[in-house]
Amino acid sequence: MTDTRTSGPFRAVPKTGVIYVMTEAARAGYTPDDPAWANLGQGAPETGDLPGSPARATSVDLDVDDHEYAPVDGLWELKEAVAALYNARYRAGKRSRYTAHNVAISAGGRVALTRLVATLGRTNVGHFLPDYTAYEELLGSFGTFVSIPLRLRPDLHYAFSAAQLHDQIVDLGLSAILLSNPCNPTGRLIHGDRLQGWVDTARDLSCTLIFDEFYSHYTYVGDQLTVSAAACVEDVDKDPVVLVDGLTKNWRYPGWRVCWTVGPRDVIERVASAGSFLDGGCARPLQKAAIPLVEQQVADAEARAIQTTFRAKRQLLLEGLERLGVIVDSPPQGGFYCWGDLSRLPPGLTTGMGLFRRALDEGVIVVPGEFFDINPGRRRPDRPGRYEAFARFSFGPSREVLERGLASLGRLVR
Repeated sequence: MTDTRTSGPFRAVPKTGVIYVMTEAARAGYTPDDPAWANLGQGAPETGDLPGSPARATSVDLDVDDHEYAPVDGLWELKEAVAALYNARYRAGKRSRYTAHNVAISAGGRVALTRLVATLGRTNVGHFLPDYTAYEELLGSFGTFVSIPLRLRPDLHYAFSAAQLHDQIVDLGLSAILLSNPCNPTGRLIHGDRLQGWVDTARDLSCTLIFDEFYSHYTYVGDQLTVSAAACVEDVDKDPVVLVDGLTKNWRYPGWRVCWTVGPRDVIERVASAGSFLDGGCARPLQKAAIPLVEQQVADAEARAIQTTFRAKRQLLLEGLERLGVIVDSPPQGGFYCWGDLSRLPPGLTTGMGLFRRALDEGVIVVPGEFFDINPGRRRPDRPGRYEAFARFSFGPSREVLERGLASLGRLVR
């Protein structure tokens, strides 16, 4: 699956799982504007108007100063606006509150995470299985730390208690843990008392939790509009909790590449230093355009619209997969993915890669589960993977695309 050819002193750089999938789909004839295709591998939400959503941005104003570089850690005005949103949503009545000094802006989520990982020293870093495919190359690129997998068990519906977290941190000597919440691909959401327990445990053991919260507007349990570990922090400058989010998923502007890191001031200073040599910062005009979007009234209206529309699409996909014979033991509590067990499908379709290849012939894209078996540096022995019988199905696209994809998969299964 990976091109291992080299040219001169250069080594081959493997594609992340979803990029590999989309490259193979393009070779099979896929184009984004082709109505014959159904992209259920899509790692982005539909970007048009939703019932009840704020008006979509359609232009960006420029003045002469916008042609200048922005500060590496972001425009001060946007940093202040992001801090204000977190304080309004999660810090009301709390003594310790975020300021612009607790925020760094970056050109996309991968850049934000790369900056963070670049600042990690010689330490043990935990990551969960399954989790976001891009973590594999991210955790294997710098070589300054040891990444250690923590397996989430399907028979426990991918839950992980604060007591388990405590034991893993102590037993494995972990100094940091990276995770997506809600989880990509399972949709498992850590929230309420369990999330508070995680943060309390990390504080007690001085283990930094790096929360990828890019799907935190897509929540389908409880009465909270959004979920963030920011609500569980006692002291914003002392608690070892770092949050990454942005316009990509939660505001449905993936093409803007405007994201942020929120955490203790000393972490943000290190992140800014890393950005000075890794990427140079985010585009000034888009940062300015992002400021009104993160105002609480606008952000909350977007979250409500997302939950109404995506809750219905979630149900559509769950029912469609059940009719196909795909088992979703743990319906997603957040995000916009269903994690499906293919073991009951007809021969040739019982593995993620088998279904992926056959589905391309029907104009459907899915993501094989094996890509979420994060293995940085390919250090684990070559043996059958844990998630070969799984695939990730996205309900990010429009309802029409979902219906077309399910109908095509139905023909394939039959």
